[in-house]
Amino acid sequence: MMYATRARQARPELFDERPTIGERLGLAHIDWVLTFAAVGLIAFSVFTLGQATTHDVPGSPNYYVERQAIYGIIGIVGMVILGRIDYSRFRELRVGIYAFLCASIALVFVFGFAALGSRRSFELPFFSFQPSELGKLLLVLALAGFVIDGARRGSPIRRTIRYLALGLAPAALVFLQPDLGTALVLVVGTLAVMYFGGVPWTHFAVIGGGIAALIALVLVVAPAVGHPVLHEYQEQRLTSFLHPSSDPAGAGYQQDQSMVAIGAGQKTGRGNQATQTRLDFVPERSTDFIFAVIGERYAVVGAAIVLSLYALLIWRALRIVTLSKNSYGILVAGGIAVELLFQVFVNVGMCLGIMPITGIPLPLMSYGGSSVLATFLAVGVLQSINIQARLSRQGRFAW
Repeated sequence: MMYATRARQARPELFDERPTIGERLGLAHIDWVLTFAAVGLIAFSVFTLGQATTHDVPGSPNYYVERQAIYGIIGIVGMVILGRIDYSRFRELRVGIYAFLCASIALVFVFGFAALGSRRSFELPFFSFQPSELGKLLLVLALAGFVIDGARRGSPIRRTIRYLALGLAPAALVFLQPDLGTALVLVVGTLAVMYFGGVPWTHFAVIGGGIAALIALVLVVAPAVGHPVLHEYQEQRLTSFLHPSSDPAGAGYQQDQSMVAIGAGQKTGRGNQATQTRLDFVPERSTDFIFAVIGERYAVVGAAIVLSLYALLIWRALRIVTLSKNSYGILVAGGIAVELLFQVFVNVGMCLGIMPITGIPLPLMSYGGSSVLATFLAVGVLQSINIQARLSRQGRFAW
């Protein structure tokens, strides 16, 4: 009894079971830098949309602003709730998560609505839900569980093939919608989980060679023999960035106008005189090309703020990889971090003319309920990994 009393006096926090107000709200061990980066991005998105889309919907100048703000608020609530759940439970639900992922994407072909030549979303009363956006997170959660539980089953080659098959199956379904950009994100997420799961580098070398051969087959061989794999517009988008000015009124139009808009912003920005984005010269400026709006209206300062927030977001995600209390958390945090990095790099590069146009949104900046909610939920999982790691170090557990 004497030793117990001394221990209680030395470390009272290990024995006091009464939760503090911060613990009851789920805020005691939250990563505030990660939260600041995510909330800062959605706030900048709402501000930018408010400046650039006032004339897009006749009679509703705040159409995009109001909806993006609602998506952001719901996303923040979801982030907080998910942060209070022990992420390790998702490992136990990996089969169900994977089945739901594939089923929801497949059902789009039957019940989804068609828009701009593709069928990607379900039309709901308040917004259109795109399962593949949530699938970016679900695939990481499920595949990380499969990698952990199959670490000692079969030879290394068999395991690598199994992981690839599990990751490429939903990616193939998304590709057939067609949605090349999201399919690429799923592939990158799969490779990231495999990397953090310890797949040998020699396997990645073989995978890299296979990807190079596949690209050559899709872009060169298949069209040459009269059996193209991609739609014509997809092929043009993938190749036009190499020479956007050669067809400024056709395949290179979007990228060319985006670069003109960013160049017009120069050092100080054009504000309300941003004619390239305000007068519809840049298509999809509320979604895929919102970075062009930032470049023209707010120039270097605006771009620096946005890129700094992304640097904070990805840095904290990678930091959480090192803090995780178990291997499952390392794989999940690593997969989420790489997916976010890939989306930011491709989208910004697309606007600057150094990457092909693939339709990948800029996380938390591009308008869209599915993308915003899915990204905040991913941040919520990162918060859960961080919270559980800190509680584990203190010898305590989240309720």
